This record gives sequence, structure tokens and C-alpha cells, in this order.
Amino acid sequence: MDTKTDSMLEETAIGTERIFEGKMINLRVDTVRLPNGETATREVIEHPGAVAVIALTDKDELLMVRQYRHPTGEILLEIPAGKRDRGESPLVCARRELEEETGYGAEQWEPLFSYYSTPGFSDELLYILKASGLKQGQAHTDEEEFIEVVTVPVDEALCMVSRGEIRDAKTIIGILTVNRIQDGRSDR
Repeated sequence: MDTKTDSMLEETAIGTERIFEGKMINLRVDTVRLPNGETATREVIEHPGAVAVIALTDKDELLMVRQYRHPTGEILLEIPAGKRDRGESPLVCARRELEEETGYGAEQWEPLFSYYSTPGFSDELLYILKASGLKQGQAHTDEEEFIEVVTVPVDEALCMVSRGEIRDAKTIIGILTVNRIQDGRSDR
């Protein structure tokens, strides 16, 4: 990266107003100084981060969950995922979330990458991990979670993305990533 160019792009926070503090997110409004010296405001959702798990069965199927997502008003098909607790490592969180949501544990874990889910207004950093060597156990979802666990062949999941049947971003990223890994096109 070019540090000279970077300094011409950076904004500097000069004030913060806390608007809301909740169980899952916080909202703040920052006043920033722009590279040209002007000021602007930025609405920022603070999120502790999350993990998403590409859980592959021995039959090349993805372990997935169906659940109602109130903000969308729809039942979505997703890879297992969840919010990190403060100070929790992505691997510990991934193990916990896979077991809580699906009842499965995994013998092999591979951290793949992380990405910002919506950097225009949130600091949420989401980690993607691959799990294999799955062993079925007992799910223990949160009291307010109602989840159906399903398996979907990777090829079918790709088709479902193309047909617009899977619309969750982390799930689409996970499916495309596992396809790339299986095709041997990964830089890993």
C-alpha cells in the first residue's frame, strides 16, 4: 500500500456521540475531518464481530440452517454462524456456534479469512472457518432461536445461489469459497 496515497484518503474522528447501546449492537455518530479539511458525520454500528462456518460432511454436503430472520421478514438458508463474545477467539466461537445451532462438532478446523460485512456503516468483522470430520451430537440453540438443520450438496448450493434462493451474503461467500477450494483454485 502507498502510505502517501493512504494519508490522502483517511478521515480523522474529532467527535463522537453515543446514540444507542444494545444487546447486539451499539450506534454512534462520529464527526470526522475529511482529507480536504472539511467535516462530515458518519453513522457507525458497532458490532463485536462474528464467525461463519463452512461445515462439510463426508458426502460433500454443506451443513446449513434454515431460520426466520425478522429484519428481512423471510426464512433464510444459511451456513451456521454467530456473534463473538467479547475477547473470544474466532475458533472458540465457531466451535460453540456449530454445536449450538446444529449439534455437530468437527475434528478438523481451518481458518480461511475474515471480511467486513458492511464497512459503509458497521465495524463488524466476520471470520470464515472451514470445519470437516463432522460428528453429530445434540443441538442446544438459544431460547429465542428456532432453527431447522439441513444438508445441501455443494453443487446444489451453488445452483441455489445462481437462482437467487440463497440470499445471505456470508452464506454466498462461504459457498463460493468451498467451491473454489474443491476445484483446487484456492491460493491456500
